[in-house]
Amino acid sequence: MKTLDKIPTNKIERAGQLLKTGIKVGGNYIAYYGEKMVNPELSKDKLNENNAGDIYDGLQNLKGSALKVAQMLSMDKSIMPQAYVDKFSLSQFSVPPLSAPLVRKTFKKYLGKFPEELYDSFTPDAINAASIGQVHMATKDGKKLAVKIQYPGVADSISSDLALVKPFATRMFNLKGKDSEKYFIEVENKLLEETDYVLELQQSIDMAKACGHIPNLRFPNYYHEWSSEKILTMDWMEGQHLSEFASQNKDVSKANQVGQALWDFYMYQMHHLRQVHADPHPGNFLIDDDANLMPIDFGCIKKVPNEFYIPYFELANPKVINNPILFEEKLYELEILRMDDSPEEIAYFTGIFHRLLSLFTKPFHGDYFDFSDDDFFGAIATMGEEFTKDTQLRKMNGNRGSKHFLYINRTFFGLYNLMHDLKAAVQTQNYLRYI
Repeated sequence: MKTLDKIPTNKIERAGQLLKTGIKVGGNYIAYYGEKMVNPELSKDKLNENNAGDIYDGLQNLKGSALKVAQMLSMDKSIMPQAYVDKFSLSQFSVPPLSAPLVRKTFKKYLGKFPEELYDSFTPDAINAASIGQVHMATKDGKKLAVKIQYPGVADSISSDLALVKPFATRMFNLKGKDSEKYFIEVENKLLEETDYVLELQQSIDMAKACGHIPNLRFPNYYHEWSSEKILTMDWMEGQHLSEFASQNKDVSKANQVGQALWDFYMYQMHHLRQVHADPHPGNFLIDDDANLMPIDFGCIKKVPNEFYIPYFELANPKVINNPILFEEKLYELEILRMDDSPEEIAYFTGIFHRLLSLFTKPFHGDYFDFSDDDFFGAIATMGEEFTKDTQLRKMNGNRGSKHFLYINRTFFGLYNLMHDLKAAVQTQNYLRYI
C-alpha cells in the first residue's frame, strides 16, 4: 500500500491541494455535460463516482479535519449519492498510512524512545489508517496491543482547514450574521479535543468504567505508560468492524444482541451520564465471535447540558409534538425559532420541524422498534431529498438550532444508520435496567 512521508500542514499547501481537487471536479462536470449533449438520457451516476473519487483522493492526502469531514458525510446515507457514501466511508479505517520512518520519528518525539525500545514487538506497517490517526499492532509481556499514532500537524491545521471550508458551508447552509460563528467554534473545539490523546485516554477509561456493567459490551484496557498526547496504547481487540459483521451476518438473534447492546450503550450515556460517544461510525466498533459489541475510540465525547437535554427529549414525546403551544415553546428553547423571525418564517419552520420530528422520533414512541423497517428509512431519505430541493428553504436564514444540535443530531443519525445496517429490533426502554 502507498505510504506517506509528509502531510501538508500549512494553510497554503492545504489550500493548494484543495484547489487541485476543485480543478479535477470541474473537469468532470465539463466531460459530463459534453456527453450529455450527445446522450440526453445520461445519468449522473458516473459523474458522482468520478467526483467522489477525486475529492476523496485529495482529502486522504490532507488527512486531519479535512478527511474527518468526509468521514462525517459518509454517515449521512439518506442525502448523499451512494457513490459518495461508498468512497467517503473508506476514510473510516482505510487511507494511506504514514511511512515507517515517520512513525519512528513520532515515537521518539512524544515518548522519548523508538517503538522497538518500548514494546517486545511492533509492526512497522499500519493495520488501519483513518482521518486523524493510524493503528499498529504491538506486544508487551505477552499482551497483544493496539497502538494509535496521530498524524503530524493534524491539530495545527484544524483552524486553517475550517477557514477554508467556512465560505462554502456558509453558502451551502445559508448561514447569516455573526450567530453562525457558534457552529464553527463548536466543530473546531470538538476536533481539537479529538487530537488530544491524553484527554481521549481518560475519556476511554471513564467510559469503560461507567458502562462496563451493560451486557454484551466489552472494552479494552488502556495503558498510561505507553501513551502520550499523540500516541495511545490499548488492548488489541479481536473482531470484525461493525459494517463487516452486518454485511455477513445471517443470524437474526446475533444482530438483535449487538443492536440491543448498541442501543443500551447510547441511551445509558445520553440519559444517565449526560455525555455521549458522538462519533458512531462502523470503524469505531468491533464485534467479537460471541456477538459482543466493542467500542474502541472515545476521542469525540459530547457533553449534553440540561438546558438542551430537557427540551430536546420533550420533543420526542408525541403529546408535546402534537400540542401546538408546547411544540412552539420547545422550538424557541432549542433556538430553532428565533425572536427576529417573520410570521412566514415561524409558520414555515414550525411546519418543517413538526414533519421531521414526528418521523425521526418514532423509535422513542413505544417500548419496541425494528430498525430493519425500510419504510421508516425510506421516509427519512424522501424527506431529505425534499429539503435539498426546497427553494423556499434556501431563502430562509439558516441559523437554526442550538450549537448542541450539531453533534447530538450527528450521533442519532449515525446510531440509526448502524442499527439499520444490523437490521436489529430492540427494546427501547431496556437501558433503564442499568441505571
